[in-house]
Amino acid sequence: MLQGKVAIVTGGTRGIGYEIVHKFLENKAKVILFGTRRETVEKAVTTLKEENPSFEVMGLYPNLNREEELRAAFEEVIRKYGKIDILVNNAGVSSKTPFTEYTSEEYDKIMDINVRAVYMCSRAIVDYMKERGGVILNTSSFVSIYGQPSGVMYPASKYAVNGMTKSLARELGKYGIRVNAVAPGIIETDMVRALPKEMIDPLVATIPLGRIGRVEDIANAFLFLASDLASYITGIVLPVDGAAMN
Repeated sequence: MLQGKVAIVTGGTRGIGYEIVHKFLENKAKVILFGTRRETVEKAVTTLKEENPSFEVMGLYPNLNREEELRAAFEEVIRKYGKIDILVNNAGVSSKTPFTEYTSEEYDKIMDINVRAVYMCSRAIVDYMKERGGVILNTSSFVSIYGQPSGVMYPASKYAVNGMTKSLARELGKYGIRVNAVAPGIIETDMVRALPKEMIDPLVATIPLGRIGRVEDIANAFLFLASDLASYITGIVLPVDGAAMN
């Protein structure tokens, strides 16, 4: 589905991001995964290459809030592959801190990673996509719609991602750039798997499909939106949550 495409995935070393990278590689894309540390980036790339030596994957670790580092990373990709077709803004950080215990430092950290980095990466890559079009995909969350009982800035930041997604779709459509987001529900990540059964069962009870989502469910949604099958879809925030809380 992505034969010949070149994709960048931020936050691609673990969890949903890693599964997106894996799914894109399976569908013949050339993938550059971004991570925060050299060690985790190199480990992810090595693991993928060991699984399938034919995977065309490389890793970089720019600071997503520094324009000069981002542009240097994008230019390295352009030199190697000649283009960038897809950007997945997946890097993010969650929060469960009660509102009365929030600090300005935590506020800044969440907004820098969840909002500013999406803006910075998108702003930097548009210059490369203007000539030939492209796809920008953002990771949102179902809590951007429903909220959550603590950690207020996480849903607030994802709400901002939704607004950026819809607005950029309108603004960048004239360049042939599609912009969409995927809003995962409760997903079976390492953190969720570590929860005790008495915490998991009530969560499952809120989901009409009767199960927690898998990272592959989310990666499949990204694959579809990145592919030409979604060539007339832009400006959507796609819930992948089993109708939880609907």
